[in-house]
Amino acid sequence: MKLKSYTFCMVFTAALLLVGCKNGRPASPFSDGEERPSAELQDSSSVFFGEDLSETAEDVPMPLAADELFDDFFFNFAGNSRLQRQRILFPLKVTDGDGNIMHLQRNEWKTDPFFMEQDFYTLIFDTPLQAEAAKDTSIVHAVVERINLDADFVSQYVFDRQQGRWFLTTIHHEPLAVNHNASFLEFYQHFSTDSLFQVNSLNPLINFTATDPDDEFNTITGTMVPSQWEAFRPSVIPSGTIYNIVYGNLLPEGSEKLFVIHGIANEMEAQMTFRRRHGGWKLMGFSN
Repeated sequence: MKLKSYTFCMVFTAALLLVGCKNGRPASPFSDGEERPSAELQDSSSVFFGEDLSETAEDVPMPLAADELFDDFFFNFAGNSRLQRQRILFPLKVTDGDGNIMHLQRNEWKTDPFFMEQDFYTLIFDTPLQAEAAKDTSIVHAVVERINLDADFVSQYVFDRQQGRWFLTTIHHEPLAVNHNASFLEFYQHFSTDSLFQVNSLNPLINFTATDPDDEFNTITGTMVPSQWEAFRPSVIPSGTIYNIVYGNLLPEGSEKLFVIHGIANEMEAQMTFRRRHGGWKLMGFSN
């Protein structure tokens, strides 16, 4: 199953909506640090994707349409420290798996770039239908998960749309073992760092689309066996800290996982499909 058209659309749309310009120069309507009422915000028809997100996004208003889709809002939120403070409900509730609660004050918040300082971000879906939720304008709840595989730890940033605008309302920290994707994440932690384990975790036949090793400008689509893994394996298998976005309410862990990699300001698109087999996980196919 491929999400190519969806992934390109999402990344391209989010990238375009991240910044705006007017007469060839960045628009800068903020002078007092406060967010203007929506009626005063001007949506520019001329947009560009700057090379330095931190410098460009800071002076540019978020387009009116960005609150309609969570992805569009979040790219703005992650790339603009001023917008972050405007769209966090302080005092911000922070909880952990032991039931401890603290409240973070506005002056204690430090700008979080999330995945914007790396070349890509990741998503984990149970079905292609879940991926379609990213384009659902009726979604009013979303969770961005920062998954630290090395530390077996997950931080969940909970966002809610209130009166048509998205806000960060809660942060929840929990051990990886209690996450809704715990079984898969524990498997993937090993898979992402151990090449021998990767080979042992392959289905006997794997459907793939990959760069032609003899011609980097072309791709090959076909079926491979585990012994061909090193020749055709995905160019990027994220490890360490990865991300996930849950659109809507959390669902119980399913028996299939679509692990999707989206490029940021580049054309990287990749997907690995895993399926639970005999109590473990197997890689069934990938596109690269």
